[in-house]
Amino acid sequence: MEQIHYRHEYKYPLTRGQMLIEDAKVSALMDKDVHAAREGFYNIRSLYFDDYENSCYMDNENGVDNREKYRIRIYDHSPERISLEVKQKIRGKTSKKSCLLTQDQCRQLMEGRIPGEISPEQQTLHRLAYLMAVRLMHPAVIVDYDRVPYVYRPGDANVRVTFDSNIKSVKDVQSFLDAEIRGRGVLPAGYALMEVKFDDFLPDEVHGLLQLDGLTASTFSKYYLCRKFALESV
Repeated sequence: MEQIHYRHEYKYPLTRGQMLIEDAKVSALMDKDVHAAREGFYNIRSLYFDDYENSCYMDNENGVDNREKYRIRIYDHSPERISLEVKQKIRGKTSKKSCLLTQDQCRQLMEGRIPGEISPEQQTLHRLAYLMAVRLMHPAVIVDYDRVPYVYRPGDANVRVTFDSNIKSVKDVQSFLDAEIRGRGVLPAGYALMEVKFDDFLPDEVHGLLQLDGLTASTFSKYYLCRKFALESV
């Protein structure tokens, strides 16, 4: 049986001023992720699913601790590598399982259809297909944003600090693989979301980066906020 690996994940909404301070502090201690482009960031686009009762959305609304979300994800607007992920949260910790999708499979899922061919290795897709059949899981909203990623090299703490900005909610799920999409910003201009992720412990020097007046951990969910905007604009 596959061992599930859970991580700690803390989120901090930042004003523009806080963003500039935290980015300067983090960049002095940590290295940029090698996957970041020359500009120092990459774009992430995710297509989230929900069921006929909007259970994923309502779990966030009601603060349910144990929950999961399915999403298709691409990077830098490229369909060359498409992954299906399920992100689970249990007792405050998170884990992810994933599998790669073909473009045909992705397009079928975008249309709310179960792919005709699923390989045995695509266990995450098998599970989503089951939920599409019994819970009417369907594509609900696109979340699009830019990420500045940092990694902490010393030791084995497996620490990542990321800054997400230009977060957009996109209702047109059929535009997921388009090179350019139009969406609605969900944060004030200049605001960002800082995420701190680690395995078993957070090194003191990284913890020190979080000591800033007005900086408070939040249950911020990009999916929830983008879905809320999409539902309000129906």
